[in-house]
Amino acid sequence: MARSRPSRGYKSSPNKVRENRHNHRKNSSSAPKRQETTHHRWLYGIHAVYAALENPVRFFERLVVTAENHPALTQKIAQISSLHDSEIRKHYPDIEIMGRQDLTNLLPEGAVHQGLACLPRPLPETSIEDLAPAISTHTQARVLVLDHVTDPRNVGAILRSAAAFGVSALILQDRHAPPVTGALAKAASGALELVPMIHVVNLARALDQLKQWDFWCLGLDGQATQTLAEAAPKGRIAFVLGAEGEGLRRLTRDHCDLLVKLPIRPEIESLNVSNAAAISLYELARDLPGTPS
Repeated sequence: MARSRPSRGYKSSPNKVRENRHNHRKNSSSAPKRQETTHHRWLYGIHAVYAALENPVRFFERLVVTAENHPALTQKIAQISSLHDSEIRKHYPDIEIMGRQDLTNLLPEGAVHQGLACLPRPLPETSIEDLAPAISTHTQARVLVLDHVTDPRNVGAILRSAAAFGVSALILQDRHAPPVTGALAKAASGALELVPMIHVVNLARALDQLKQWDFWCLGLDGQATQTLAEAAPKGRIAFVLGAEGEGLRRLTRDHCDLLVKLPIRPEIESLNVSNAAAISLYELARDLPGTPS
């Protein structure tokens, strides 16, 4: 039975996409090409680098390690090769052994590298159209949509929560999203390789597209009359979060089916957006089949 959407009066003031990364539409207006400098493409830290090495669609230009971490790295590569086709070794360049200070000097200022870094090629772009076949049999799919959330560490932390709760994709507006840097990847702790990031030109049009695929579009707004738990949404959910302080923009709010809030104490105006995302994703996943209790 087709569901009817809530009336406008409600509004106030898995991971299968990875399989479609190779099939992205290069000329799609919903997946504009993003440019990052080589310097900021470096990934660093054990979790971020190991997760990148395990991703079979990744290719690498450089792989750098300190002498004390070299044995662990070679062991990890051997382990990955045993789990995947041995052809994956062709994705890796020769390992460079470097002193800790030299490695620090190679990376962006403030990078906490743990003696390990890699320079990967950018992942293939994923367009919103790639989402449809990935969720075609997933009636409880979850997608996160970020409206002008620009801090890379927040986006990385949101990716980490998205991976933990089985989110199919993270959708961001291209002009108001952080580049995919080492800082973002480190905050994501490996989730950058698990949850596709889809960059779109227009968030409102993206929400309309999701509705065509039977997603309910829920926006988090502190002024909403219902909590997320009270709304108890079912089916496919696109959950929309705005920037801290500003919240959702008017046009984004207007394209949500329903606005909801988290029940926080009035003395605190709002939560950090990554914390809000984690709490909301837990609530959305709580009653799903197969969710650990």
